[in-house]
Order: sequence, then structure tokens, then C-alpha cells
Amino acid sequence: MNTCRWMAALLPLVMIPSDGSELPEGARLPLNAPDAERWFAIMAAHGYTIEEMAAATGLPRTAIPSRAAIRPLPRPADRLFVLPYPGGRHPRIGFLDGALDPQRETKISVFTPWNPAHYVVADVPEAIWWHRDSPETADREGRELLYLAHTHVPTYWERRGIHLEALEWQAQADGSWTLERRLPNGITFGTRVTPRVDHIAMEQWITNGTTESLTDLRVQNCVMLKGAPEFEAQSNDNKVFAAPYAACRDADRTRWIITAWEPCVRTWGNANCPCLHSDPQFPDCPPGETRRLKGWLSFFEGVDVRAEFHRIEATGWRDP
Repeated sequence: MNTCRWMAALLPLVMIPSDGSELPEGARLPLNAPDAERWFAIMAAHGYTIEEMAAATGLPRTAIPSRAAIRPLPRPADRLFVLPYPGGRHPRIGFLDGALDPQRETKISVFTPWNPAHYVVADVPEAIWWHRDSPETADREGRELLYLAHTHVPTYWERRGIHLEALEWQAQADGSWTLERRLPNGITFGTRVTPRVDHIAMEQWITNGTTESLTDLRVQNCVMLKGAPEFEAQSNDNKVFAAPYAACRDADRTRWIITAWEPCVRTWGNANCPCLHSDPQFPDCPPGETRRLKGWLSFFEGVDVRAEFHRIEATGWRDP
């Protein structure tokens, strides 16, 4: 691509405020020409249209290259293909009013091994709840949202008028992707997603930088199925829940998507999205300490998914 062309396309937009207030909702302007090229390649891998690329970047349609002009990203032969989700296209089919303005920084795309154009979007984390003794803000079980990766139920920060900065996934030398956020009160949480040859190994952590213990730290980790059409039926009849495993099958009952987190407190699916959940809970975290969770995502071809659960269990992925 012609770098001068990209710089010329970006120049009219450099006066946009740093908070992105003049961009379309959810759009993120590329930092520079190389960043624009990188995101166009990521969006092309997701099959984005010109309109979707414009929605994701905030650039005018005239600045969007043709698909033929975008250099394809190399796909590794020794591990599953994983990319940051670009935004600009809602990762759900339905229940959209429950996920307004989805933030892309927690969303990672895992492409299926049987179709290079199909993918699932893991939202890790979609939400983190913590225990609060404030009846005016907590739910009936005493929990409040510490973090939410879209707009729906007001979070602890939104109730205080505090805006959290936009972040991006960071590529690591070993092929993994990491994201870490430090909240205004000193709590830090993060996720590492590591592609392997036959599964995705995931880890989450939370570090308590406050002076009080953190309790009842429940996490929602969501796998959205819209990007894999053979799994997009808005139903839970095609799903199997056997904690910590949650799985969805295709119409032929021969292919499966499986996810799990440990320690798991709930497996479930939202048929309208549609999505899979294996939701864990961090152990209570005293001041100055860190707690960790382990996660799994894989694809399976076969009919006996419960036997596959046993095979996965035998790998020892949950072991300390």
C-alpha cells in the first residue's frame, strides 16, 4: 500500500479529540499509516466490507482499500489462528440492547480449523462482579459490576462519572495475546490468550492494589458464535453444559465448539446472542496479592462430546 496515501487519508482526522467524541460510536481511528494497514489486514481476515471497515476505523469510505490491495495475514501451521476482534461489526446476532457500544479490547477472535473464514469471538472478560455493601448500587446478592465490556447495567465507574480509557491487545513473541487494565482504585486485571495446535489456553489474573480484601469476584467469559454460521442457531438445544465445560454443536451434530474456565461457578448460554459461558470466580484476594484463573477453548469433530470432555480433562489443563 502507498504510505503517502494513508497519511493523506489520516491527516483530515488528526484533529479529532483524544476521547474520540467526534468518531462514530465504537470507531477507533488508526494511530498512523502502519497501524491502519495492520487493522485493514485484520478486518480482511474477518471478511469485513468497506462499510464495516469504515465503521470500525472512523475513516471515510474513500480511504478504505479494496480487498485485493490488502496483504493477507500469514496463518501459522503449528497453532490455531487468533486475532484481535476489530469492532465495527456487532459480535452478537440478538439481545443487542444488552450490549450497546461493545468494546473491542476484551474481544479476541479464534478461527475455526475447518473454515478459515469462520471464527468465534471470546469476550474475556465480558464482566467482572465484586461484592459491595452498598444497597443502593449492589444487586440483591451484594454484587456490583467492577467492569463491563459494553454498555448495559451501570458499572461502579459509570455511577461515578469515570471514563475508562480504550486499550488494545498486545502481541507477544510466543504467539500469545495479552491485555491488562489498571482501574482507578488500583485493582489490575488481565488476560492472556495463547494459541496451541489443538486448543486455546487462557489465563486471567487480578491484583489487589487497594487496602481492602476483594471478595465474590465473579467473572463472565463469553464465547459469541455469530462469526461461525454453522453454530449461530439462536437456541440452547444445540448446547451441552457439564461444568466446567460448555459446548455447542453444528446442525449435523459432528462439529463442536468447547470452552471451560476453572474454578467454574456456572455454565450457561444466551440463545438470543447466541453464546456459550463457562463463568469462573476468583478466590478472595487480600491487599497486595494476585489471584489467577485458567481457561480453555477448542474445536472438536465427532459425535460424543462428553468423551471429548474426558479427553480434555486428562490433559491436566486445570492443574496448578
